Amino acid sequence: MWAKDVGRSIDYVASRPDLDASQIVLYGVSWGAELGPLLVAVDDRIKAGILVGGGFGLQESMPEADPFHFAPHVRQPMLMVNGRYDFFFPYDTTQLPLFQLLGTPAASKRHVVFEAGHVPPNELLTKEVLDWLDRYLGPVLG
Repeated sequence: MWAKDVGRSIDYVASRPDLDASQIVLYGVSWGAELGPLLVAVDDRIKAGILVGGGFGLQESMPEADPFHFAPHVRQPMLMVNGRYDFFFPYDTTQLPLFQLLGTPAASKRHVVFEAGHVPPNELLTKEVLDWLDRYLGPVLG
C-alpha cells in the first residue's frame, strides 16, 4: 500500500503543469529511509533516492514488504547519509549491508557516514544532499 500511495502521489505531480514529474527524488529519514529501497525499486519515475539515518530494519517483515528483497532491484542513483553511532540502524549490521545490496551501479551510489548518532546534524547533511541533487538533477537555475 505504501508503494501505491507513492505512485498515486507521483501521478498527481504528473497531472500538474506547474510541477516537473521528471525530477522526482525520494527523500526518506529514519523509517522512511528504511522503506526507501522498496519504494524506489517499484517505481522508475523516481529518479534518485536519498536515505538519511536508515538501514535494514532489525525486526522481521513479511517478504512482500521487506526492503531486503527490493534493494537489489534499485537501479537509480542512491545517497545514504548515516551516523556511525546510530543505535537504531547500527553501521555494521544494518547500514553497510543495505548499501552493499543496493542494485545501483557503484559509480551512482554513495554512503556518507558522519561521527554522529541516528540522524547527522543539518550542517553536515545539507551539503551532501544538495551536491547529490545537483549531480543527478542538475543545479537549480534562477
